[in-house]
Amino acid sequence: MISVVVPTLGRPSLAVLLDALAGQLDTLPEVEVLLVDDRGGHEGGELAVPGALAAYTKVLTGRGAGPAAARNLGAAAARGSWVVFLDDDVVPAPDWARRLVDDLAVPAGVGGVQGVVEVPLPADRRPTDWERGTAGLAEGAWITADMAYRRSALAAVGGFDERFPRAYREDAELAHRVRRAGFALRRGRRRVTHPVRPEGRWISLRTQRGNADDALLRRLYGPRWRGELELPPGRRPRHVAVAAAGTVALAAAGLRAATGRRWPAVAAAVAGAAWAAGTAEFARARIAPGPRTADELATMLVTSALIPPLAVAHWVRGWRRARAVGAGDVVRAARPGAVG
Repeated sequence: MISVVVPTLGRPSLAVLLDALAGQLDTLPEVEVLLVDDRGGHEGGELAVPGALAAYTKVLTGRGAGPAAARNLGAAAARGSWVVFLDDDVVPAPDWARRLVDDLAVPAGVGGVQGVVEVPLPADRRPTDWERGTAGLAEGAWITADMAYRRSALAAVGGFDERFPRAYREDAELAHRVRRAGFALRRGRRRVTHPVRPEGRWISLRTQRGNADDALLRRLYGPRWRGELELPPGRRPRHVAVAAAGTVALAAAGLRAATGRRWPAVAAAVAGAAWAAGTAEFARARIAPGPRTADELATMLVTSALIPPLAVAHWVRGWRRARAVGAGDVVRAARPGAVG
């Protein structure tokens, strides 16, 4: 049996996903769909399941604790030897189920198989910063937009670490533990489309919360955590430098106003120039590949100034919280027995 687990917040995209699955699951020998309603009781209404899927589908009630916990709940209820995780905003290709069967015909030592994720971008203009960020999913390794794991592999490592509350890094961290447990991971040929969902202009500020999760990974895996988890380098060192320059400039300007001395003015000018140069470099890197509309330019200028201190603040918050975790304390799961 194959178990398809979909954590959801009840977004409209879920109906599109279920409609795409409805016409093809009857081609699988044995299959079940487990929808984990992770709204945490804050929103009313039941999840609508197409009639063609009703016989296959079971709805579970999550705790509103994030996608890692929701996926663990689904995996714990799964009866299949393979558990396929899909995000609720992807659209499986018409031949997804058929190709899934082929993808899962792998040797016993393979613990997981990732599907191909395609992100459609506008054909008539350059993509925005948010669209480019979403497009990065197409190059991501072992992302749970479409990732199948042997149930035995999940059980061996205890599933997702529920200390990661966001859809950020929790899938890469699980993949690392699965490989460290001796399982291989492969890329398959089945395909899903991941449309770029509409977001407000300040979405890049909200996504900086993921820096707190990076701090936890640093605590768990040490200073080389990015290499160990095969993650690309980030901009945090530059964010720290820019945020520090801005802080020094403001402090020196305040000291100049309070004392009237000349040297704080010189320090404020030097630090302010460093802050301006760093902010301009960051803004230019984000603006150059984009559509360069007036709205996008304004958004990039404002957020490029705010992101460095915000990213550092979230990192510090995460690091303070992570201090309660022993260095290298990689648990099997936040809730023992979450997957068994």
